[in-house]
Amino acid sequence: MNGESYRVHAIRYGRVDRTVSENFLDSEGCSAPMPMDYFVWVLAGEDRTVVVDTGYGPEEALRRGRVITRPVADGLRALDVEPSRVTDVILTHLHWDHAGNLGLFGNARFHVQEAETRFAFGPAMADQTRSSAYAPADIAELVHLVHGGRVRFAGADEELFPGIEVHLVGGHTAGTQVVRVRTASGPVLLASDAAHFYANLDERRVFAVTHDPGQLLDVYAHRFPALVDSADDIIPGHDPLVLRRYPAAAPTLTGWVARLDR
Repeated sequence: MNGESYRVHAIRYGRVDRTVSENFLDSEGCSAPMPMDYFVWVLAGEDRTVVVDTGYGPEEALRRGRVITRPVADGLRALDVEPSRVTDVILTHLHWDHAGNLGLFGNARFHVQEAETRFAFGPAMADQTRSSAYAPADIAELVHLVHGGRVRFAGADEELFPGIEVHLVGGHTAGTQVVRVRTASGPVLLASDAAHFYANLDERRVFAVTHDPGQLLDVYAHRFPALVDSADDIIPGHDPLVLRRYPAAAPTLTGWVARLDR
């Protein structure tokens, strides 16, 4: 990768208690606890700051029985990022926990895959199993943003900015994209929901909510190894271990904001 290097941060904004059987397709009846954290990410460079995903808000948290540990806006401001001044947001996909809070980013352009909008706006949503992972209000808001000229449809493999690439991998949803970021210590791959947990990668297991399990397993076997040198450079989207494996961005942010490029 050429171009600017970025500091990469994971901000935890929510959590939920779950079991192994709720998280993996092949673990029916396994009641061992396996909680899930919810993150958004910040890519901070000398010339620009880019936010990856926007999380969920209080109404959706209440509707789905989720906890907001700290509001997304508070986490951003802890890194001196004012949401209203963010100019670019990458949406890895449009599930309710990744594409809420769009109104926080009143001056941002949103980068999303066309395949994801076709999926989320189209006939696939007549299937309740698939549509339940989307929040209709968030999808409607994104439609308004499309009409307002604030949504850009990213290429399947595109360098959006020097040092920041997106790659369409699908699997979890039809249009899931991952984000490859140049850092001073080498590339970091934000897998988002292409890999919820480290166990998805280490054990080749598929998350319970997956559009195309076979495609996702192919991503683990072929796409990810082509994007990074080591599985250690892949950041899963929901694993509480992220906050244990990486240092806090500052002592006061322990258990809240991790620095992923160290």
